[in-house]
Amino acid sequence: MIKFSGVAAGEACTIVLRGATHQLIDEAERSLHDALAVISQTVKETRTVLGAGCSEMLMSKAVDGAAAKEGGKRQMAIEAYARALRQLPTILADNAGFDSNELVANLRSMHYKGYSSYGLDLVLGGVEDAREMGIIESYLLKVSFTAKNSD
Repeated sequence: MIKFSGVAAGEACTIVLRGATHQLIDEAERSLHDALAVISQTVKETRTVLGAGCSEMLMSKAVDGAAAKEGGKRQMAIEAYARALRQLPTILADNAGFDSNELVANLRSMHYKGYSSYGLDLVLGGVEDAREMGIIESYLLKVSFTAKNSD
């Protein structure tokens, strides 16, 4: 966990990373770099999307709908892309130590029932409204990630 405190908004500060091992410092440095990259992108583009796997499940559902309109190998390729989009919620659940098959199946079910703002609650191990949980992500980073991984 990285905690920042005692810095007024808009003021410059120095960040000193300390830890027991080089691996711990390296991981903290990577985490800090990632966090700063997200913040800098969000300042440039202030739009956000719902997180917790919600956006990926919405995209997956839309791609599944497109696959239903196709046939043959093209349909199979489109369905494979929809499954690939569901991998992010699966990875989130796995990393949190939960049964990813159960959670992602529940999340997919909720989206197909019309609960399009639902995502994974990785504190309690369930499926809840991402908007109510306050889980958002940078729109620009999501677009960049999706474009980069669809090649």
